[in-house]
Amino acid sequence: MAATTLDPRTALVLIDLQKGILGLPTAHPADEILARGAQLAAAFRAHGLPVVLVRVVGAAPGRSEVSLRGGALPADWAEPAPELDRQDGDIVVTKHTWGAFHGTDLDLQLRRRGVTQIVLAGIATGAGVESTARAAHEHGYHVTVATDAVTDPDPEIHRVAVEKIFPRLAETDTTDTILKLLG
Repeated sequence: MAATTLDPRTALVLIDLQKGILGLPTAHPADEILARGAQLAAAFRAHGLPVVLVRVVGAAPGRSEVSLRGGALPADWAEPAPELDRQDGDIVVTKHTWGAFHGTDLDLQLRRRGVTQIVLAGIATGAGVESTARAAHEHGYHVTVATDAVTDPDPEIHRVAVEKIFPRLAETDTTDTILKLLG
């Protein structure tokens, strides 16, 4: 479903647009995803709407068949990309799992600001973005996914999330359409 409207109190939630993640291979050029995220962030700030910068610093402790890389991460790995132009008023959420709600104060931060809808963008489509979209939907938020501002290392996972999963949880549309809805 195409995006139809943005609530008066909509927040932008950018998933893992951080130095360490942006250097990983993805199905779509990460610099384009970052540029769209930065464009959305600037527009939300210009309208006085909350911008949430989510960063991942670890992984859930459970076993899985596919493990993430081990070892120490570079010191600046979790730093938000400078192109996002982090502002003092931005909300920074540090997560240790795929989703931005589990084990964080994201829901509390949004509710304190009267947020009823979130716009999602970032990396990875089938992990952090999808997990956050699912949780936001379960928490009762209206969800919109900027489909040209998300990507995944696996093109098939990206395709399935955008075509099959997100339409069940959210409205989906392009960055340009979302910017037009902002006014």
